[in-house]
Amino acid sequence: MRCEFLWNAAASSPKGAMPVLSFPATQKLGVNVYELVHDAQLQAQAMEYVAKNTPTVASVSLMDLSVEAEAFGAQVRFSEDEVPNVIGQLIVDENDAKNLKVPPVGAGRTGLCVEAVRLAKQRITDKPVLAGVIGPYSLAGRLMDVTEIMYACYDEPELVHLVLEKCTEFLLAYCDALKATGCDGVVMAEPLAGLMSAEMADEFSCTYVKKIIDRVQDDNFVLVYHNCGNAVGAMLPELFAMKAGAYHFGNAVNMAEILEKAPADALCMGNIDPSSKFTNGTVEEMQRAVTELMAACGSYPNFIPSSGCDIPASAKWENIDAFFAG
Repeated sequence: MRCEFLWNAAASSPKGAMPVLSFPATQKLGVNVYELVHDAQLQAQAMEYVAKNTPTVASVSLMDLSVEAEAFGAQVRFSEDEVPNVIGQLIVDENDAKNLKVPPVGAGRTGLCVEAVRLAKQRITDKPVLAGVIGPYSLAGRLMDVTEIMYACYDEPELVHLVLEKCTEFLLAYCDALKATGCDGVVMAEPLAGLMSAEMADEFSCTYVKKIIDRVQDDNFVLVYHNCGNAVGAMLPELFAMKAGAYHFGNAVNMAEILEKAPADALCMGNIDPSSKFTNGTVEEMQRAVTELMAACGSYPNFIPSSGCDIPASAKWENIDAFFAG
């Protein structure tokens, strides 16, 4: 599967850029994060603003990793200024896992997010639109607790696989619903897998991600795999074997080292720090970071510059503009 709009961006001179940029649009729309994550119209407006007011290669919907867990029944803490967070532990033991019901698409805020992407695709006619979804292991971690699932992978692997099967079943249906909106793909965030060994990541994450890739990805629909963990450098063979349409890496790793190990047909994206550069940095620091990134990685024909992860709502727009200016 060759995603033409991304490969064209990588081949262009200067290269096209695609940061994970959505939440900072709240500043331009005059709304807060709480309002944005609860309103499909506002989410579509945010995506439309980014598409029309930046030279981004594609408009990306919210990277809100609480949405799918909330649909399963997890408790979520909301605030006006921060991305929602899952709190508590929904699955404690095997009985909880066996009794866990796979929700229909539309549960919680998933229907709202599907509607937002549908509206965005209607309004954004000159750029691709990518929806945001969580990865199966990161979803399971939010249901079981991100620390407890690490222990369970060693002590109770069957329990983890049971939860992963249900998470994957839901994510397949969710991706199908997003695909039905006419959008051009999904960015799947699987950061929790970036804390594991390569062998563990292959068993508990890659196997399930590949099921989703094999089902939903085609010539017109791309799955961009995002992992901002600091251990991804050791699991690259397992990641690239999944054959995602593109791979998005965080600022915890050296992008040039990733590209040195990447096969020529693996499109790689990253990795300017969302916190120290986009949010807390200066224009000069952003310019220097982009210059250094492009000096190290710009010659690779399979590289697209991006943020290392989702850009916070409080990021400075002058830094965002400086990122695109290069």
